[in-house]
Amino acid sequence: MGEPRREILFGDRMVENQERLLRQLVTRLFLQSPFYRAKLTAAGIEPGDIRTLEDLARVPFTTKDELRNGYPLGLLAVPEEEVVRIHSSSGTTGKPIIVPYTARDVADWTEMFARCYALAGVTRRDRVQVTPGYGLWTAGIGFQAGAERVGAMVVPMGPGNTEKQLQMMVDLQTTVLTATSSYALLLAEEVERRGLRDKIGLRIGIFGSKRWSDRMRARIEEILGIESFDIYGLTEVYGPGIALDCPLHRGLHYWSDYLLFEIIDPVTGEVLPPGREGELVITTLVKEGMPLLRYRTRDITRLVPEPCPCGSPYPMIDRILGRSDDMVKVKGVNIYPGQIDYVLKMVPGLCSEYQIIVTREAGHDRMLVRVEGEPGCDFAAAAAACRRHIKTHIGVGVEVEVVPRGVLPRSEKKTKRVFDLRDT
Repeated sequence: MGEPRREILFGDRMVENQERLLRQLVTRLFLQSPFYRAKLTAAGIEPGDIRTLEDLARVPFTTKDELRNGYPLGLLAVPEEEVVRIHSSSGTTGKPIIVPYTARDVADWTEMFARCYALAGVTRRDRVQVTPGYGLWTAGIGFQAGAERVGAMVVPMGPGNTEKQLQMMVDLQTTVLTATSSYALLLAEEVERRGLRDKIGLRIGIFGSKRWSDRMRARIEEILGIESFDIYGLTEVYGPGIALDCPLHRGLHYWSDYLLFEIIDPVTGEVLPPGREGELVITTLVKEGMPLLRYRTRDITRLVPEPCPCGSPYPMIDRILGRSDDMVKVKGVNIYPGQIDYVLKMVPGLCSEYQIIVTREAGHDRMLVRVEGEPGCDFAAAAAACRRHIKTHIGVGVEVEVVPRGVLPRSEKKTKRVFDLRDT
């Protein structure tokens, strides 16, 4: 069952604990990680120099390119015989990132995931259907281990085979569905199309992957009759399960006894105060196999400055707005997918699914937003309204094409929304 649950720390005691763990981490990396020893030495930093959270700003960032360049095990910080498992990033560009886990890393990740399930209200009486992928990808095995830790019954389906997914959902009366948000929408629409709503027993959905909109969330919840929870994570930092929104849905609680979160200006690298939107940077305080100091996630969010009324002592980030590398600059304006989500909510009759397609014609940028419309929607009027709102709220003129619901692709994996074709 791993280590006992940690003491839950509030306020100043939480900060003191993070600083203690940070000092231990920096010392351990100097002794055991050739990568970080060289990186910190080049920055003129010795272990005793980093004692407080404010001191952390002196530490250089760790980037995804550095992790790729360390392929396969260049960032390993323990003897190889202590590694019990490896996972790999699901990215499709460049070298993959291989992430080694010790037994303690696996136990810690399982504990964090179990906290997510508990926060969502999952108990020993639940049946959890796991649809994310297994193997090198972290999602499937993480969802399974966390559910087993809370004592729920796991239905380890893995990805795809929608026919079998629906059969198990009906026959086993699954109560908790775990999936990427895109595959959850696909399954929901199949439940609706086949008239299975009264034959399923779902009550909770735990969905993740890239940014998914409030409108997409509402549609999935309405069709399946569930409450959904947004789970966050990335392979480089354990995997999914490092943060989840609570039943009040005001932000995602993250496990501050395992992880240190900062928000920076993605251009200047300046540390931003709580409440300011920027790029999330994560330090893994206790990870052994491949610890990370100030890892740039490229995810855009903010630290929520107010405590959550739910009473949890764990701090919160906002839902992910998008990724800094998903941002496109069109006619001099920076545009994130989350801004398009915001605009679509303003137009009656539009669905959650959309694509942003950017091209360059005769030296000028052209942006097309393709978005699905509900049956009975006046497509021309909805497109015109969407164009007006994008111009008003984002400040750029674009073209909008409304297509029938179901035309844009669904996937059991992550949904790609931005297609920048200007360099191809």
